[in-house]
Formats: sequence, structure tokens, C-alpha cells
Amino acid sequence: MPTSNTESTVHDFDFFVGRWTVHHRRLKERLAGSTQWEEFGGTSVMQKLMDGQGNVDDNVIDLPSGRYRAVSLRAFDPKTRLWAIWWVDGRNPHNDPGPPLVGSFSRGIGTFYADDTFNGKPIRVRYLWSDISANSCRWQQAFSVDSGKTWETNWIMDMTRVP
Repeated sequence: MPTSNTESTVHDFDFFVGRWTVHHRRLKERLAGSTQWEEFGGTSVMQKLMDGQGNVDDNVIDLPSGRYRAVSLRAFDPKTRLWAIWWVDGRNPHNDPGPPLVGSFSRGIGTFYADDTFNGKPIRVRYLWSDISANSCRWQQAFSVDSGKTWETNWIMDMTRVP
């Protein structure tokens, strides 16, 4: 788990303020050797909180099985210069938020980690923010069952800013 970063700032997520359309790609089965992806749409609206030291995005996710909503909440610690990210899923709001993913940005890529469980087994979770421009960005989620030696990317979101 990262303990500090001198590069990361309270402005790391400023690129994400606003409205976005989202193209989702998700593995049909996680940690099962699946190579079948499902694709679907969605939207995201992000706003700053606490003078930029925090932010929240409200997500509409149009899964093939039906629409749901979820929220990401992020908070920046100015002492460590690390971000914490929590996810609250509208389908199971009492099970969330789980442990925060903690990390930072370096050279234009945000990397965040947490220890969690999946199907009752311990895993390591990684979020990556990359390909950041004024009008687009990419988020990826990956799981590891071997403490981060290998990763299975299981969800990719390509986002395009709504003018």
C-alpha cells in the first residue's frame, strides 16, 4: 500500500469535473478464466467537494440485465498526498463502501490499490486512470489473487466529455 507521493496534488481529478458518456466493457465472469466481454453504456457526472480536496461522481450504468446507479467518493490527504476512493453500488448500498482504494497520480496515470474479498476469497484490487485528455479518459479495474504478481483486468470504462 502506498504511504506517500510527492507528485500527486489536490488537482489530480480536475480533468474529470463535468458530464461524461461512458462505454463499459466488463468480463462476463471475473477470476474464472473468462475471455468473453459484455459491452454497455452509461453516464457519469463529477463535481468537486471540500474546495477540491474531495469529489464525487454519480453514475448511471446500463447493464444488459438492467440499469443501476452508483457513486464514487474520493478524498485527498494533503499530508500523504494520496487519494482514497470509495464505491457505493445502488444495488447493494448496505454492503458498501468497502475498503478504500488508496493511491496517487504519477506521470499522468492514477494507480490505486486495496485489499478486498471476491466470492469469499482475498484479492487485491487495482484501479488505473489513464489516457487522460480534455475530452476523454479511461478507467480500468483489475483483480489479483496472488498479491499483485499477476492481474486480471475485468472492467474498462472509456469516457467522453459531454459538450
